[in-house]
Amino acid sequence: MNVIELLAGLQAQHDKTAARADELRDRIQHLTAALTKTQARLANLVTTRKVIAELAPASGQPAPPETNTAYQAIVNTFNQHPDQEFRARELHERLGTPTDEASVDITRSRLGHLTRQGFLTQPGRGRYQKRTQRPLRATGRVSALPRC
Repeated sequence: MNVIELLAGLQAQHDKTAARADELRDRIQHLTAALTKTQARLANLVTTRKVIAELAPASGQPAPPETNTAYQAIVNTFNQHPDQEFRARELHERLGTPTDEASVDITRSRLGHLTRQGFLTQPGRGRYQKRTQRPLRATGRVSALPRC
C-alpha cells in the first residue's frame, strides 16, 4: 500500500465519520426539541391534576395531604395578618415557597376557593384579605326572604 492509497482510505473514513457526526447532531437536536416539548406538557399535566384534585377530590376521600397543608399555610398566614391584603406571589414569598408561574397559579386557585367558601374577601383585583365576619348563607327558601 502506498501513501496515496493510505491517504484516500483515511479521507473515506473521515467523510464517513463526519457524515455520521452530522446525523447524530441532527438526531440530538430533534430529541432535545422533543424533550423540551414533552417536559412542558408534563408540567401542564401536573398543574392540571393538582388544580382538579383540590377542586373536586375523589368521592369520600379527603384531599391529598400536601393540599391540606398548603391550604392550612395560607389560612395561617391570613390569621397572623388579618388586616393585611396579599397577592398570590406575596404569599409565596412570605411562605418561602417557589414563585414559578405554575405554583403561583395553583395558589391563586386555592385563594379563589377560600374566597368562595367565605374565609377570604377580595378587596381588589388579585388581592385577598381575611374576612372579618363570615357572611350569612341564603337558605334558598322563599320564606327566608324579607317581606315587603
